[in-house]
Amino acid sequence: MLQRRLAARWVLPVGRAPIEHGALLVGPAGRIQAVGADAAVPASNDIPDERFDDAVILPGLINTHTHLELTGFEGKVPEREFAAWIRHLRELKASRNAADYLDSARRGIGACFAAGITTVADTGDSGAAIQALSECGGSGVAYLEVFGPHPEQAGISLAELRTRVDRVRVLGHNRLRVGVSPHAPYTVSGPLFRSVAAWARAESLPLAVHIAESPAETQFLLDGTGPFADAWRERGIPLPQPQGFTPVAWLDHYGVLSDQALCIHAVQLAQADIVRLAQLGAAVAHCPRSNRAHSHGDALLQGLLDRGIRVGLGTDSVVSVGRLDMFAEARMAGSLAPSLVPEALLELCTIAGARALGLESETGTLEAGKWADCTVIRLSVDDRRSPAERVLASRSADVLRTYLGGREVYRNQ
Repeated sequence: MLQRRLAARWVLPVGRAPIEHGALLVGPAGRIQAVGADAAVPASNDIPDERFDDAVILPGLINTHTHLELTGFEGKVPEREFAAWIRHLRELKASRNAADYLDSARRGIGACFAAGITTVADTGDSGAAIQALSECGGSGVAYLEVFGPHPEQAGISLAELRTRVDRVRVLGHNRLRVGVSPHAPYTVSGPLFRSVAAWARAESLPLAVHIAESPAETQFLLDGTGPFADAWRERGIPLPQPQGFTPVAWLDHYGVLSDQALCIHAVQLAQADIVRLAQLGAAVAHCPRSNRAHSHGDALLQGLLDRGIRVGLGTDSVVSVGRLDMFAEARMAGSLAPSLVPEALLELCTIAGARALGLESETGTLEAGKWADCTVIRLSVDDRRSPAERVLASRSADVLRTYLGGREVYRNQ
């Protein structure tokens, strides 16, 4: 692999002070060998030296929730009511074949790189994202979704999931893990949740679940009413048991929550739910723009952080948010937790996301020994704001380069 040296007006390592006129040296194995002041980082005529005036180098962004296989469905699901939105999306998905899904996932990865995103936690049922990430040497966790609302089909659904996981496991590598995702309480029975969680623990597979996303989901589990309950009755599916549980408590009842679990959305939370998540060590993928787009409300971000819960930011799919923009997610997160300074918001996009996925020893900050995952952001205006503030104000067009393990995976002009 090509060694390279990167220098810029600012280097933001995250976790330590910004470095004005900083640089980093990428070793031949794709890991950072040195980071610091430009004058202190070794240079050589044999190593390409790329310089970015009026720009910032920061760690590659960590997107803790994507659906890359849904790329191309932007603006095609106009429904506002969530259950209707899901039904329409399911119809669109049925119109795609395996080749379509793979092409969409590849384009989704390209969109991530163009947005400065180097690591993703993706969920999908086609397996296309796993293949696409494997092809490009991508970084992150690819969760295979499983569905099965009728308790009587739990055994069959688990067997099918195990077969699918065995088929794609060979695509994993040292930067890409395969996980499983029992989708949500309104698409997965309690017995299937229990069996998938037990199998995932036995196989040391990471697990992700959409949980506590909408008021309709809470209504469904608390008293068996609302659009999800109506849909299950129409299909002759028995309602979830037991009733009267919050979504988080219901997952805990079925043994799903642990330090290997990533809870996606987690909007509809009582204080007792936050305490439960903290005690069990589960992480949260916080998707503020998607939550707003679907009128689900705002997650209790500050409350999650105050309890020490590992929280990373996620974009969700382009169907929900239109474009993958982690800085837009960070800006909205800041509006939900005004006490978070810009540096803390950048941490949510980087090292906090890495912690949520258990990858903090490998990526999320710029420091010697970690993978050389970084992005270069243009600073268009030289003003008195801090480098972190100016980065958070960036647009997608301001991403100049993205490097994954030292490899250039995106170039703007």
